[in-house]
Amino acid sequence: MPGLLRGVARTAMVAGTATAVSNRVSRRQGQRWAVQDAQYAPEAQYATPQPAPAPSSGGGAGMDRITALKELAQLKAQGVLTDAEFEAEKARILES
Repeated sequence: MPGLLRGVARTAMVAGTATAVSNRVSRRQGQRWAVQDAQYAPEAQYATPQPAPAPSSGGGAGMDRITALKELAQLKAQGVLTDAEFEAEKARILES
């Protein structure tokens, strides 16, 4: 009987150690993934603004500006551009 008890105790000790190691590895991986998610999450919030369309040969520069400003306003309304980005792009379009 003492040999059987020793075997059961050893099995319990090995199983407990394996569980503790497994839990520690899982926690460590979870923390690493949380750090990685935090690093990449802010980038996912903002979409890259679409470039202004190339000027067409007909209609003149005034029509191209109006079209670009309309598209810029749509991007702002969709939440793609912040107020500061919108104002900067609008100033660039109006200066050209």
